[in-house]
Amino acid sequence: METVTKLAAEKPVVIFSKSTCDMCHTIKTLFYGFGVNPTIYELDEMPRGREIEQALSRYGCSPTVPAVFVGGELVGGPNEVMSHHLNRSLIPMLRRAGAIWV
Repeated sequence: METVTKLAAEKPVVIFSKSTCDMCHTIKTLFYGFGVNPTIYELDEMPRGREIEQALSRYGCSPTVPAVFVGGELVGGPNEVMSHHLNRSLIPMLRRAGAIWV
């Protein structure tokens, strides 16, 4: 879990993803649409990807990808991200983290 915590804290928005995951693509597109430049870790393309995926599972991510962190804090997977988006709390969260300025 230490690796996940460290990686998640490096940038305002961090997404743990898999290159073959359709929902991961959808979540990344949502953030790009806001003008966010997230750091994306494609776990299926990383040497220690499986280890990180297991750590995400222990962190409480289910499913393990996509897993979105904003300001170093776990937002969650697609359901949680979309809930924040629909209740209009995602943009303020991104502003507080310094991911967007408008």
